[in-house]
Amino acid sequence: MTNQVKIGVQGYTLKAQFEQLGPYETLKRISELGYNAVEISQVEMTPENVAEIKRASEEFGMEIASLSAGLKPMMKGQESLTTDLDKIIQDCKTVDADIVRIGMLPFEAMASLDKVLAFCHEANEVAEKMAEQGIKLYYHNHHIEFVKYDGRYLLDIIREEAPLLGFELDVHWAQRGGRNPVEVLKEYAGKVDLVHLKDYRVVPIPQEAVDEILKGNSGDFMHAFTNNIEFAELGKGNLDLPAIIEQSIKSGARYLLVEQDDQYGRNPFDCLKDSRDYLKEAGYADLF
Repeated sequence: MTNQVKIGVQGYTLKAQFEQLGPYETLKRISELGYNAVEISQVEMTPENVAEIKRASEEFGMEIASLSAGLKPMMKGQESLTTDLDKIIQDCKTVDADIVRIGMLPFEAMASLDKVLAFCHEANEVAEKMAEQGIKLYYHNHHIEFVKYDGRYLLDIIREEAPLLGFELDVHWAQRGGRNPVEVLKEYAGKVDLVHLKDYRVVPIPQEAVDEILKGNSGDFMHAFTNNIEFAELGKGNLDLPAIIEQSIKSGARYLLVEQDDQYGRNPFDCLKDSRDYLKEAGYADLF
């Protein structure tokens, strides 16, 4: 079963590189690190960029795990599934991708269950149209989906209200939402083709914040005390990554995508190299 699973890279980690180097050169660098799959995210899908992604994927044997799109434009002029569906489907066919993932809830839905429900019903309708073209629609979680409404997690409400959606489980954000990622992966077995591998690091309180509270300034200290979680290179945080990977495989994942939202001044290619080295040392070289 494991030979069906592939480790790849989530493009958000390289957002600046995609912009500065272009998709072709960025995908070349990913390939040189030994990754052979990528999820395209935060890349403007101009005809030129789509052509570069296609050329790179063919030249380097790079699988395009999925493309990214919002249900509606979150900023003016942004492509979305409700305004540019035919174009997005064509882009998928051009780069040989069969999954589009919605990266986050619409901002307004983060404060309103009614707006989440409206989002679910619209997304389900779009998923039905996409399925006719052989494309699946997936939803990526953060921590906000572990808010409870009447004792039920918002993520479970989304699953129930949008039954045609698949799920891309982000293990860091599940942990930040107070859940054991392994348990969430078990609960979503069969609906989780995509998993974001991202470690969860707790860091010391900066000395300056300690100095401030000793002077009586509690505000700066409390901010530091309650915001000391970082996105980490794999193996540099607290998550039980082998258990997560094994459960991802059991739950039917096709792609395990390495992501690090912030690299804290490090070169993101170096971060991806460290994560690659960890995964190989942990026994997962055959998934590359």
